Amino acid sequence: MNIPLICVLIFYGAMSLIALVTYGADKHKARSGAWRIPEKVLLLLSFFGGAAGGTLAMVLFRHKTRHWYFWFVNIVGLVWQAALAVSLAILL
Repeated sequence: MNIPLICVLIFYGAMSLIALVTYGADKHKARSGAWRIPEKVLLLLSFFGGAAGGTLAMVLFRHKTRHWYFWFVNIVGLVWQAALAVSLAILL
């Protein structure tokens, strides 16, 4: 395995963990009536590296599953993140 691919996979793992925790915190805040995390933050975390964690959080916490744009951003994020990882694996 090459160094750039390992770095990208570590980045994806870290961003996915951050997205998972952030979605979970927002769900907890929604239940308790506290100040919420902006949807923009959740979407950006998912799109820029945390799509796996964002998708898992949506299913695990049943949070934001009714919003089509959350599904869209997470699926597009998964596709481009997987494409980058595969490209790095093949090219380097």
